[in-house]
Amino acid sequence: MNEPAPRRGRGRPAVLTRERIVAAAIEVLDAEGLDALTMRRLGTQLGVAAMSLYRHLPNRDAVLAAMVDHLFAEAVIDLDAGLPWPGALARFADSYRRMLLGHPHAVPLLATHPVDIDLGLELLAGLLNRFEAAGIPRQDALTAIQSVAVYVLGHALAQVGTPPGTNTPEPPAETAVAFYDQWFEAGLRAMVSGFEGELGRGR
Repeated sequence: MNEPAPRRGRGRPAVLTRERIVAAAIEVLDAEGLDALTMRRLGTQLGVAAMSLYRHLPNRDAVLAAMVDHLFAEAVIDLDAGLPWPGALARFADSYRRMLLGHPHAVPLLATHPVDIDLGLELLAGLLNRFEAAGIPRQDALTAIQSVAVYVLGHALAQVGTPPGTNTPEPPAETAVAFYDQWFEAGLRAMVSGFEGELGRGR
């Protein structure tokens, strides 16, 4: 039996866009988890037939990819142009972690679905510029950024991630949160310091 679509008030129906679909998908993900996110459920969330979604995103995998790109964009912040690359790298890591902890059901998704490469490079242009200003080759900069991003993602997965099909655990106690914060900061400092030693502070 089909789920009834939510009733709309009179007047012109809201325009369905890719952005609205992605936003609704993230709402479902945050509230119900990744397994609940189907095209049918997403259509119900938007008050439209599931078939309407396919004009904008061809399948569930496309929805997931769009969500990953949207969430990563949410994590990338504008950086002070005068901030040296070690500080900029640490700020990116902090912002990425805040996004992940703000969307705990998304952590396993981002761990298994890579961000679009071209979009990722565009979003990270400000951070890459801080390395360039210090005379650090682009490939070395990318290695440092990707290494830190994987550390952030892996740490978040250890804190909040759950394998597909398992029940979501209760939110960690305050003492556990403090432990994870301390652990994260210690590891991040070590990584950034290590790259400073390897790449230098620039000239």
